[in-house]
Amino acid sequence: MNEKKLIDEIAELRELLRMKEAQLAAQRREKQILQDYGLSNNEISRYSRQIFLPEIGVKGQVKLKNSAILIVGAGGLGCPAALYLASAGVGHIGIIDYDDVEINNLHRQLLYAEINIGTPKVDAAVESLNRLNSDIKITPYKIQLDSTNALEIIKCYDVVIDATDNVATHYLLNDACVLSKKPLVFGSALRFEGQLSVFNYAGPCYRCIFPVPPPPETVTNCGDAGVFGPVVGTIGVLQALEAVKIVLRLQHVLTGKLLLFDGLEMQFRNINLRVNNESCVVCSKRSTIRKLIDYEQFCGAKANDKDPKLNLLKREERISVEEYNTALKSNTKAHVLIDVRSPEEFEICHLTNSINIPLNDINNNEEISIIKNKIQEVQKQHNEPNLYVICRRGNDSQKAVKSLQKTFSDSNLDIKDIIGGIHAWSKKIDCTLPVY
Repeated sequence: MNEKKLIDEIAELRELLRMKEAQLAAQRREKQILQDYGLSNNEISRYSRQIFLPEIGVKGQVKLKNSAILIVGAGGLGCPAALYLASAGVGHIGIIDYDDVEINNLHRQLLYAEINIGTPKVDAAVESLNRLNSDIKITPYKIQLDSTNALEIIKCYDVVIDATDNVATHYLLNDACVLSKKPLVFGSALRFEGQLSVFNYAGPCYRCIFPVPPPPETVTNCGDAGVFGPVVGTIGVLQALEAVKIVLRLQHVLTGKLLLFDGLEMQFRNINLRVNNESCVVCSKRSTIRKLIDYEQFCGAKANDKDPKLNLLKREERISVEEYNTALKSNTKAHVLIDVRSPEEFEICHLTNSINIPLNDINNNEEISIIKNKIQEVQKQHNEPNLYVICRRGNDSQKAVKSLQKTFSDSNLDIKDIIGGIHAWSKKIDCTLPVY
């Protein structure tokens, strides 16, 4: 063999050996760092900007890595909360949601894209979060959380984030967290306003502040009242912030206080909540709730009903869209049609000859005068006109009928609401009207 070629091969082998030794040494150093600090080189690089913070440091980052946080609700609040928890390096994130992605979610639920429409939210969320951080564990639960499964799931997590939008689940999560001794980060958002608090963490629980649920007909969600994306995003991010503070044992966790956010005036305001209620049925020494109850029955409302249907009127006080359409075509009975949706909804679509008087204005003297004048116009040609009321889904129209029945109690006016409202009209009579 050529002597020069042999020398070159030996030199090449020595270089390969040197590189291998260097690689092994780097692996040993990284393994030692992992043993000493609980973080890999890659993790230190990824989270370095928050590790620099004295309140966090390496020990704090390890706490986040070893923590488990459960998010209940993968909607407008849950999506931003999940994004920031994943990016912060929370080692295990659980996400509960029974729903699928819809097109009306996309303006505020930023884990999803158009391609995800029709797929389970939890699956789309896992896919999106894994793209952001493949080092963490994400557990999806495509279920409806209820009294039969809540305790079993919650026991696996350190902190619970309530990112839901219904009263029944608020009470369910509160009681489950009290019984499981877990802190609960509560958030809500509607229109341009948001609320935030931490319950069952060296302070009152949700029941201490709200011992009795509100009447179902008084509860409004974003599907009815609307919500501005950046507002619900702000509250969701703040929920993630409070959850991380709890894991890190930082001071000034928002317990015993309620943060109010006004997105229009750009104001944050903290109000003090009362201390633990000594008569609280779940967290006090006098507690009577030792196991989870039926919260839908307790609140008088479904937890998974995106299209709630109130029953405030008797059947004879209501008319179906088919019946109204028949009466409209036959022209046998004159009527006045009041649309009690908001002006913005009325602008989207409305039935011909309807008068827009929003529900909140239905008792105003000026609006009552408009209705009376319209009735008088019809009475010039017809003796006894009917008064019909329509809304989006047939709930507000029932409330309006109740109110108008009192206003016109001295007359023989026949007042009815149209069952199912604009949605039912679009589905059964005229599909050109948009469903929103």
